[in-house]
Amino acid sequence: MNHNLLKGKNGLILGIIDYDSIAYHVALQCIKEGANIIISNNKQAIKYGFITKISKDLSIPIIEADLTNYTNVEKLINNTLKLFNSKIDFILHSVGISYNIRKKNDYIKHNLDYYFNTLNVSSLSLHRILSVCFQKDAISCWGSVVTLTYYGSKKVLPEYNDMGDAKSLLESIVRNFGYYYGVNKRVRINAISQSPVITKSSIKINNFNTIVKNSNSKSPLGNANSDMCAKYCVTLFSDYTRMVTMQTLFHDGGFSSMII
Repeated sequence: MNHNLLKGKNGLILGIIDYDSIAYHVALQCIKEGANIIISNNKQAIKYGFITKISKDLSIPIIEADLTNYTNVEKLINNTLKLFNSKIDFILHSVGISYNIRKKNDYIKHNLDYYFNTLNVSSLSLHRILSVCFQKDAISCWGSVVTLTYYGSKKVLPEYNDMGDAKSLLESIVRNFGYYYGVNKRVRINAISQSPVITKSSIKINNFNTIVKNSNSKSPLGNANSDMCAKYCVTLFSDYTRMVTMQTLFHDGGFSSMII
């Protein structure tokens, strides 16, 4: 059942790769709740072809943008504002990559160039987006920005590697920018710490299927799937959560509160 929680709102969804992406499920749920959506990813991701098909399937615009490049981010926000012909009401940041994970480099044997790339793509991309939007006053009053994180930011999960550092930095950016946006713009910034979900990116993590099974068995409610995460995102984009900001919100069936 849909409730038109986002009726008339304009949202930018970052990070869709294919139909398994959490960001895709979020876009779909936002549209069901009445929102106007624009999606974006980089040139390489668009080359895969799924994003273009999703854009056509959902009849929504797609903007190519490299979030590691400040000028590209400025163009993305400018084009988004132009297409909407108004400010942005909400943004989903669902972006991350680790070549150390993909190359199976242990944490203590990192390729530091890969490490800096992990931080640049997975964390500093949010900083750039929020910085540009702040300067351009691109997000509407009482707007909402949500990014996705994972419990590996707070506890050591060896398989999660340098993404644990990236997510810790991401959550710090949420808190710091959340303060400045709250005081100056009345905009909310939050992170959702989501249950592990099998996606094109996460499957690269060593023993990820085991991590998913372990989390599911030890969470009182079991793992939250992508559709559930999408619906939670909708609540944070909606007007019902106006006073929630600067938080890392656990959406993991209770896993984070368990003594494992």
